[in-house]
Amino acid sequence: MFPSLGRMAKLYFRYGTMDSAKSMNLLAVAHNYRKQGKRVLLLKPKLDDRFGSTKIASRSGLEADADYMVDGDETLAASLFANIDCVLVDEAQFLAPEIIEQLRRITFDPGVPVICYGLRTDFKTRLFPGSQRLMELADRIEEVKVTCQHCQKKATFNLRLVDGKAAVDGPQVQLGADESYIPVCWGHYESALAEAMGTKAPQRAPR
Repeated sequence: MFPSLGRMAKLYFRYGTMDSAKSMNLLAVAHNYRKQGKRVLLLKPKLDDRFGSTKIASRSGLEADADYMVDGDETLAASLFANIDCVLVDEAQFLAPEIIEQLRRITFDPGVPVICYGLRTDFKTRLFPGSQRLMELADRIEEVKVTCQHCQKKATFNLRLVDGKAAVDGPQVQLGADESYIPVCWGHYESALAEAMGTKAPQRAPR
């Protein structure tokens, strides 16, 4: 016989491209919890200081102060999660895999649901380490959708722009805003890279 596991909450990963309103979604969820008198803990990576060291901000204008900034692969204190009803994490792709594993354990002990928001892949279409661990461990993986900046197709990739042209090289983490990254579909992603490299984009097969 297996022992009773008691209260078991879920780990969620809600991912989307840049400009898909992930932070706005997070802030709306936080508002709804608090409206019901529930206690929410807001976490974010310490390195994300685009809107201020403690700010979780949406481009729609909504913002809130994070309750805790996660630094590196530190050990999160159990006291952080005492008497908490839900943990909401912004920019989860920047978290170390070890932090994701700790958040996974929190859903079992003390049994608090954790909802992580972030990018799935970088500008080279490679998984961020934090996102990869979330894809491996999350109970539920949900896409926050937005259309391509250049057409009506769903955006699935993050295009990094440098001086108006697609970046083909550079560090994985390079914090920016609207002028640095745009959400695009695969066709416009490939076309932008081809233009930047001076090559010809692959032709679509005729229908």
